[in-house]
Amino acid sequence: MTVHFIGAGPGAPDLLTLRGRDLIAASPVCLYAGSLVPAAVLDHCPPGARIVNTAPMDLDAIIAAIAEAHGEGLDIARLHSGDLSIWSAMGEQIRRLRELGIPFTVTPGVPAFAAAAAALEAELTVPTIAQSLVLTRTSGRASAMPESESLTRFAATGSTLAIHLSIHNLAKVVEELSPEYGPDCPVAVIWRASWPDERVVRATLATVEQAVDGSMERTALILVGPGLAADAGAEVRSSLYSQDYDRRFRPQSAESRFAGEPG
Repeated sequence: MTVHFIGAGPGAPDLLTLRGRDLIAASPVCLYAGSLVPAAVLDHCPPGARIVNTAPMDLDAIIAAIAEAHGEGLDIARLHSGDLSIWSAMGEQIRRLRELGIPFTVTPGVPAFAAAAAALEAELTVPTIAQSLVLTRTSGRASAMPESESLTRFAATGSTLAIHLSIHNLAKVVEELSPEYGPDCPVAVIWRASWPDERVVRATLATVEQAVDGSMERTALILVGPGLAADAGAEVRSSLYSQDYDRRFRPQSAESRFAGEPG
């Protein structure tokens, strides 16, 4: 039988993918990260499902629970918050499953930074201002950052930074980013994005510590960059919808290289 790793999304139960929902409904065993995955997602489990909160479990215990269910011929839904491609610890579980010969699948989920951008009603890439988004974090007890991946180095690019798992290091974030971005650079801190008690703080690097004032912890995401300004890109538009932009679906003349091509 199969272990289905499923990204359960950022918090709102209805931000679960249809594929994820259907896999949960078809799996008689569900292992979920109870500290972050909302309980409402478990409503999709079939009646009588074996539901295990892995928050207090170490890796060996989690793999043992998976191996037990696999030995019983039961499919398993393994739920992690957000998307599985970043900071999910899925990789170390997959390595163990490969060693045991247990098959698995991976279903992506809505990532936290996307939910945070939606809360801001913002596009994180702004023409001529910021065309790159850096997903990063600061060092923590669970894992250290490589020396080459410092906030200072990322700030030098001028990109929008989505800084995860770092609200406890807010002072360090401000200290490292201020020399490159300047004290007036926009900052947004989104706590529990998409949850009913979601909170959003908009500030600058100079004011964000006072604005947050220790009121957020753990699940807050820090967004920093000039592209977050309310008027960012107001004077510039992408060419995509420009009237004179020659493209396959909107040739501008009979001489266009796209003229006559199927849309």
